[in-house]
Amino acid sequence: MLTRRVFFTTVITAGARAGRAAPRARVEAVETIGHQPEYYAGWPTLARRATGELLVAYSGGRETHVCPFGRVELIRSQDEGRSWSWPQVLMDSPIDDRDAGICETAAGTLLLTTFTSLAYERTAVSKLAPERAARWEAVARRTNPGQRRALLGTWMLRSADGGMTWSAPYRVPVNSPHGPVAVSGGRLIYAGKKLWDEARTNGVCESRDDGRTWQWLAEIPTRPGDRAAEYHELHAVEAADGRLIVHIRNHNRANERETLQSESSDGGRTWSVPRAIGVWGLPSHLLRLGSGALLMTYGYRRPPFGNQARISEDHGRSWSEPMTISDDGAGVDLGYPSTVELEDGRLLTVWYELPRGGRRAVLRMARWRLDG
Repeated sequence: MLTRRVFFTTVITAGARAGRAAPRARVEAVETIGHQPEYYAGWPTLARRATGELLVAYSGGRETHVCPFGRVELIRSQDEGRSWSWPQVLMDSPIDDRDAGICETAAGTLLLTTFTSLAYERTAVSKLAPERAARWEAVARRTNPGQRRALLGTWMLRSADGGMTWSAPYRVPVNSPHGPVAVSGGRLIYAGKKLWDEARTNGVCESRDDGRTWQWLAEIPTRPGDRAAEYHELHAVEAADGRLIVHIRNHNRANERETLQSESSDGGRTWSVPRAIGVWGLPSHLLRLGSGALLMTYGYRRPPFGNQARISEDHGRSWSEPMTISDDGAGVDLGYPSTVELEDGRLLTVWYELPRGGRRAVLRMARWRLDG
């Protein structure tokens, strides 16, 4: 029922929004980071620790977007992104190790996520240049087909000493590019996809023991007319009002290549049917800023190719017009941006991109501020 109080609050809030300038990204610098341009680097996740240290996890050591050489690497910055360490290899299985997510728990533990893939086996080695074909064939000789299939999975590594040492990879129920998030009550929430299950279910699992074990919490429903298999690359955030928000990369015909949003008001036990939020672009990374506002950053894979951001000041119920973080990309092989808030309130976004005239994708970084 629309009471007088609700009515006037709605009118006043709407009026305040109408009178406020639309937010704008004031980009101060864009640069390439990393020390090994001879390798293709893709699908990074940026995290900021409680100590202020910045971490970027990504798939490195690659030849190209799909190949058998991918491994999970980590670089660090102690000076707010002005300089970066030499990469540390955290996982290098006999098959392709892809998208890497990383987060810090309330206890200071680091959790790193990835998934293994055999997509490169669809490439006809006979069509490769002889030297390249020889490398791919040599990789295949490390394992037999059964061993390679057994290596498929969605994985997590855990470090309790700031990333100096890491556990062996262990299986977790789902995968998404940017991994789990810490929420109130000491819990961790991981929204993602059961990649290698036949149903390709999308949903949320939780950990109550600092990431050691994970339990399936709930399936995210499928919008009428959609196929769950066409939902991909989820990411979650806890809004300041306590609700959980999940963004979904959608490849169904309705709202194709747009971001869909699902919400939970009971800690993740039940979820709303995904809805379109008017954002073309994918996949989305979510961050709650110190102000309580929510920020989404996402790749924009049509001209002008680059990365965009939007902000929500009503806990995800609506989103601003797009803000441009970068728009100088050469094509669609880019994106997966993730963002952190620095000590001085500026924002840092990292993504991957195949540069104009380049043969290998690189990691790029933008330092920017919110205006308006």
